[in-house]
Amino acid sequence: MKSPATEILPLSQTEITPSALAAAPVRGLYVHVPFCFHKCHYCDFYSLSSQTQGRMERFVDLALAEADLWTTNTGPSVRPQTVFFGGGTPTLLPIEQMSRLLAGLRQRFDFSAVDEWTVEANPATVSEEYCHALAEHGVTRLSFGAQSFRTSELKMLERWHDPSDVPRSIETARSAGFRRLNLDLIYAIPGQSMADWIYSLDRVISMTPEHISCYNLTYEPNTPLAVKKRQGLIVPVEEEIELRMLQEARRRLAAAGHHAYEISNYARPGEECRHNLLYWNGGNYIGLGPSAASHLEGVRFRNCPHLGKWEEAIAAGKLPAIDVEHLTPLRRAGELAMLQLRLATGINFSNFLEKTGLDARRLWPDLLPHLHKIGLIDLDDHGFRLTDHGINVADAIAAEFL
Repeated sequence: MKSPATEILPLSQTEITPSALAAAPVRGLYVHVPFCFHKCHYCDFYSLSSQTQGRMERFVDLALAEADLWTTNTGPSVRPQTVFFGGGTPTLLPIEQMSRLLAGLRQRFDFSAVDEWTVEANPATVSEEYCHALAEHGVTRLSFGAQSFRTSELKMLERWHDPSDVPRSIETARSAGFRRLNLDLIYAIPGQSMADWIYSLDRVISMTPEHISCYNLTYEPNTPLAVKKRQGLIVPVEEEIELRMLQEARRRLAAAGHHAYEISNYARPGEECRHNLLYWNGGNYIGLGPSAASHLEGVRFRNCPHLGKWEEAIAAGKLPAIDVEHLTPLRRAGELAMLQLRLATGINFSNFLEKTGLDARRLWPDLLPHLHKIGLIDLDDHGFRLTDHGINVADAIAAEFL
């Protein structure tokens, strides 16, 4: 059914052929490695545990076969500037299979413009040999899921590493030559106090990573943690305390030289995650692997989140696309505003007009002055951005633009 904003195609019409898509440059490449040592209780990303070596080898074979589907003389031109390996736990791939995947992607795509290549890693699964292999193949940035430095909080999240694994991993990565590192933290964990949160923040700051991500714990439907919440087995952190935790992170990290360039992300100057900036600025990217998402000039879809079905489709030379959407110009403009509003720089009127062909002031002639009047955005002749008060209700504000 077609609405004024977007068209979602029925499953019978969802087949995507790369050569039939717009002949546009693709600057982002995402690879979803679905294997995990253990499924954390809060995670709703597609992942599988207890996979065999043979299944991982076949995954690499088919990920490269999927990449081949995008090496067409017509349609999108994949010449990435940023590459991101997520999961799952990408570093769970055996080193020889990871090396084969990295080298194989280089053979299929022009990587000459790549200026950032990130691989997510679990602090308990990296070795110096593995880090050296990643660096030798061109990976420039590692992202470690620290999440907390309290053992009780890691146990609540079902994380399978110890706090001591994190500084060890940082040291290992540094010795392998990595100069760009990110650490993830989670706040508003059941039972977490403000003192606990400050302790984790201070531990991360002491390790001097270039980038820090701080995410509030969300209870995604059907995750074990959400089930425990429904059953009354855990008590969520109060919303007021959660907001104070966000504000404390912004204050403490700014004092340590990490500016909040996005609501959940902090970096030293010049160390922002360029791949995520591509997402937040509405750029074109493709995803390889089960559940990986793609966006090309207003056409958005994701691969089926099922390893077996993904394997079957790729082996047959097809993309297992689901949730295919053809966004209208108005919908694309609304989503771009929603995404850019998360950035400290906000929305620049000239840039927005150039990207969308639409004037934000004419799109929202009443909304912008209203949000400014009640103190949720700063508004001037150049654009608008969230105030500190607006950051506290960012999701509600973003919904107004859709």
